[in-house]
Amino acid sequence: MRLVVVGYGMAGARLVSEVYGRAPDLDMTVLGAEPHRAYNRILLSNLVAGKSAEADVQLTEPAGRGVRLRLGVAATGIDRDAREVIDAGGERVPYDRLVLATGSQAALPPIKGLIRDDGNLSERVVAFRTLDDCRRIITLAESSRTALVLGGGLLGLEAARGLAAQGLDVTVLHAVGHLMERQIDPPASAVLTATLARLGIRVQLDAATVAIDTSTDHLTAVLADGRRLAADLLVAACGVRPCTGLAEQAGLAVDRGIVVDDRLRTSDPRVYAIGDCAQHDGIVAGLVAPAWDQARVVADLVTSTRPLARYTPRPVVTRLKANGIDLAAMGDTDQNDGEVVTFADPARGTYAKLVVRQDRLAGAIMLGDNPTVGTVIQIFDRGGRVADPRNLLLGRAAAERSTTSEVSPALIPDAAVICQCNTVTKGALVRCWRNGARSTSDLVAGTRAGTGCGTCADAVEGIAGWLRREEGAA
Repeated sequence: MRLVVVGYGMAGARLVSEVYGRAPDLDMTVLGAEPHRAYNRILLSNLVAGKSAEADVQLTEPAGRGVRLRLGVAATGIDRDAREVIDAGGERVPYDRLVLATGSQAALPPIKGLIRDDGNLSERVVAFRTLDDCRRIITLAESSRTALVLGGGLLGLEAARGLAAQGLDVTVLHAVGHLMERQIDPPASAVLTATLARLGIRVQLDAATVAIDTSTDHLTAVLADGRRLAADLLVAACGVRPCTGLAEQAGLAVDRGIVVDDRLRTSDPRVYAIGDCAQHDGIVAGLVAPAWDQARVVADLVTSTRPLARYTPRPVVTRLKANGIDLAAMGDTDQNDGEVVTFADPARGTYAKLVVRQDRLAGAIMLGDNPTVGTVIQIFDRGGRVADPRNLLLGRAAAERSTTSEVSPALIPDAAVICQCNTVTKGALVRCWRNGARSTSDLVAGTRAGTGCGTCADAVEGIAGWLRREEGAA
């Protein structure tokens, strides 16, 4: 069978690795529009901040024998009748199964002056999406003292933190009344805004930008209320939109993303879609954990390893973890029709909210130094019961026990998911250790734990230390 993968980002690279692990002799061709090997987009803010080198964000997914990896080659068409993908050079690549992992691109709002007449961004304006974007941001930051970040969502705050770490005076312009409105509520936003201020990042809310003036040495953002804010650099981080053009041209069903069923098949059963470009059950996930889950399912199906494999979405946890900021948001926290318990300590940058319905954790926001955040995520992920949300929120239950799952990995259930991005459980880490791993790096190499957003790194290190101590005591 001939498998063609279009897209070599985080989803496409993981798919190739998963397929190779199941069928190393399968004929695979991969077309990657970017000239780079696959890299971890989640860690790009560390690159901007100067805390990581490009080598640190590259993915180490093996291409495998017999895999034709063609980087810098964009797919421009799909001939579904002939079962061929046409690349930018006119070459036709035959397939029996095709997987679209075309990802997403930066969403640029219709702001006057943001985009020039030639279709390119104005000078000293950069999107925040790709490795090339980061390279340009870093170059421009070297000659800049001030920066504006357009967008107060997850991407915008990651960009702002990276620029502030480089010593720039940063202001975030957000058109909505509170930050990260899709994930957190206004009280959490207020605490987060104060935390950002302590980190040297100003936030302007309800700040609709209507024009960008680049007629002087500095660019100027013109706001709807008439204010004009000047800066040396503007980073546009207003979210992303799925890359669906190739699928649309091929006549596949497209809504907000490429429509897929539980097998991740498009309206053409020989063509699959995964990752940021895919829309399953009306939802475009846009996060790495669902993309990697989808890669596993498609790998099972195209290799016939598990012919009955189906994609079932898991509860999604959004993490923002940068120097000085630790945020976890999950589930539904907008509808306060259940039992709602909150705790706020603005002076210390801490906010927590739990929403419990029918004794189940329906949603949570954990911002700042919350010692029970790991337990909250595990309960949410497993759909566990919450007898008293006050104890969970304030850690009283932890104080009543001699040890807790936050302190001793021995008390973490084997089924508890430690790495959300890769669905790595504590049991998987223990098995990896018993099979010969002797360090944290061995556990990472053997299970992929920590290779996504990286927020589980401390937990993996703690489990490695515990296993080392247990081994020594045996």
